[in-house]
Amino acid sequence: MLRTIVLGSYLSIQGTFVRALDNGKIVVRVGSRLFEGRPVQSQA
Repeated sequence: MLRTIVLGSYLSIQGTFVRALDNGKIVVRVGSRLFEGRPVQSQA
């Protein structure tokens, strides 16, 4: 499943969901790299 995360104020990254962390952040994979950030909430 693709998920989007926010790193800092301006950078957002979309990648394959890997896992959710206890602090509310999630980890996504882009190629061979892993990124950790705040998930972007989907709009209805």
